[in-house]
Amino acid sequence: MEINPYIEKAKKGDQVAFTYLLDHYWNEVYGFMLKRTENETDAEDITIETFSKAFDKLTTYNPEFQFNTWLIAIAKNVHIDLLRKKKSTLFVEITDEEDQQAYNIADTSPSAEDELITEQNLSQLLQFIKELKPHYQEVIQLRYFQEMSYQEIAEQLEEPLSNVKIKLLRAKKLLAEIIQTKR
Repeated sequence: MEINPYIEKAKKGDQVAFTYLLDHYWNEVYGFMLKRTENETDAEDITIETFSKAFDKLTTYNPEFQFNTWLIAIAKNVHIDLLRKKKSTLFVEITDEEDQQAYNIADTSPSAEDELITEQNLSQLLQFIKELKPHYQEVIQLRYFQEMSYQEIAEQLEEPLSNVKIKLLRAKKLLAEIIQTKR
């Protein structure tokens, strides 16, 4: 399986390529972090942050190395940063400029997951959403029921825009999987 064409497309801002890379490598990065942290929530948070950073810095990726190796290296650094933050009682201010530096995922045409989600009847859809973890329920709620933009969600949750985008991609994929298994 040749991954480089997807990386090249993602560097140019291709939404489908971003989603493909996220789907293709999510379990590997998540599984690696779950072994290290032995905590599902921390592993998931680190994985979200890892993909956020990877997509922000995709132009710096060197194709001489395996893409998954590069992602794991980022995950290790995110984990180390998390441990440092837990040890430190100081609150680190994130500047507005840093917060604005999010990768550009096009917020346009509906994906297959979007279409699958939309065709469900509302009460059934709400039942499926309840099967997601709370932080995924929250981003789905804000995006689809309160119709907030990615930026508005990021401000409400006080999270970087790139993290919100990754959470929504992941939440839609998980929700689509739940819907398909219940059909």
